[in-house]
Amino acid sequence: MAALFTDRESGLQKKILAGVALAAVIVPGIAAAAELRGEGLSGWWGIPFAGLLLSIALCPLLTPQFWHHHYGKIAAAWSLGFLIPCALFFGVPVAASGAVHAFLAEFIPFIILITALFVVAGGICVRGNLHGTPALNTGILAIGTVLASFMGTTGAAMLMIRPIIRANDNRRHAAHIVVFFIFLVANAGGSLTPLGDPPLFLGFLKGIDFFWTVQHIFPETLFLCTALLLIFYALDSYYYHRREEIMPVDPTPDSRIWFEGKVNFLLLAAVVSLVLMSGFWKPGIEFSVMGTPVELQNLLRDLLLLVVIGLSLKITPASARAGNDFSWGPIAEVGKLFAGIFLTIIPVIAMLRAGEAGAFGAVVRAVTGPSGQPIDAMYFWATGILSSFLDNAPTYLVFFNTAGGDPQQLMTTLASTLAAISCGAVFMGANSYIGNAPNMMVKAIAEERGIRMPSFFGYMAWSVVILVPLFILMTFLFFR
Repeated sequence: MAALFTDRESGLQKKILAGVALAAVIVPGIAAAAELRGEGLSGWWGIPFAGLLLSIALCPLLTPQFWHHHYGKIAAAWSLGFLIPCALFFGVPVAASGAVHAFLAEFIPFIILITALFVVAGGICVRGNLHGTPALNTGILAIGTVLASFMGTTGAAMLMIRPIIRANDNRRHAAHIVVFFIFLVANAGGSLTPLGDPPLFLGFLKGIDFFWTVQHIFPETLFLCTALLLIFYALDSYYYHRREEIMPVDPTPDSRIWFEGKVNFLLLAAVVSLVLMSGFWKPGIEFSVMGTPVELQNLLRDLLLLVVIGLSLKITPASARAGNDFSWGPIAEVGKLFAGIFLTIIPVIAMLRAGEAGAFGAVVRAVTGPSGQPIDAMYFWATGILSSFLDNAPTYLVFFNTAGGDPQQLMTTLASTLAAISCGAVFMGANSYIGNAPNMMVKAIAEERGIRMPSFFGYMAWSVVILVPLFILMTFLFFR
């Protein structure tokens, strides 16, 4: 974890973390029952959360250089924008208890898993090259889509993007290939397990069963992925058979495919096994830190995932990581931003849990029918639209809590509502470059390799023409 906070920008965040840890040691019982209640909170308490999400969405577009150098400070500033007023108005115990809960119960398990998948996948380098025909490209997209649910959308995207670019570097039109790669591998493919996409892992941390998603949203996933693969095959065939499509010289001639860093496949299996272990093994042993329960199975999972990270870094050949252009930059950014997200979302979740008595009663009413039952179609589109432009993980949390936040109820009587929230968060993260973290990473790699990618609004034109009609059809098929 120390590798995530190595540059100067993270100094303030380290002080915040140190303060939280110190408070947990000095006053372990003082805030055992302290909790921020949402009934009397004004909607203004949501400003730090909204401000951070808007910063994530707009700053990379409007002030890219400033954002690149100062995003850690911006996240810390918004975090303090909640923590300091909370301590002043409700007391230090309430603020400290909320921060400890956010880090121990959510942020630390989340970032350790994301880091493990990132490091392990970053150690598998696909060497060699094949000829990028429509059939082969569709096959690569299908394989990447399946892998995304087991090694995460980020891991699968980083593993597969360079091979598919190499396979098509003798073609004049390749941007559409990368666009569909983002649709499928970087988003829709991660919908079947908590390993696939951060929103689903947050649901797992909240108590959703590991196999719930594959049992309840497999039809939606199959429909969307199959439709996208068929559309892609037709479009790629159109380009492929144009007379001027194939360049006279292939920059990377065909050669056999082989993997460097294969030991990471075993470590990937270890990651999956550890997450499964934490979901099925319930020894009933837990520790309490300022009112936050820390269960033994989760603590053991996170410690062993850190061991997996260390092993991968130690035994993976340096040439494999070099072949993937591996760096800590992306995961460092995720770590810093999500530290801020998990802190600033505390009052938002409290207000949503208050239901119609809270400041966000209008949101609750908008997704609730006259009889008090949730409207699944509204949950699908509300979660999806926000996930298109804000990060899909906190958006999932917002609507998870809007629907009550009780995992047992959401998995049973409200299963269709949780399915709508899950599909909206995962699928519609593909609607824009900023909807899901791998989107921008894939775009950057493609442009680095000479592919002229659509602009921000150009990409959205693709999603409006291709994805939105499919989402409308899915609404009538699955979320009526």
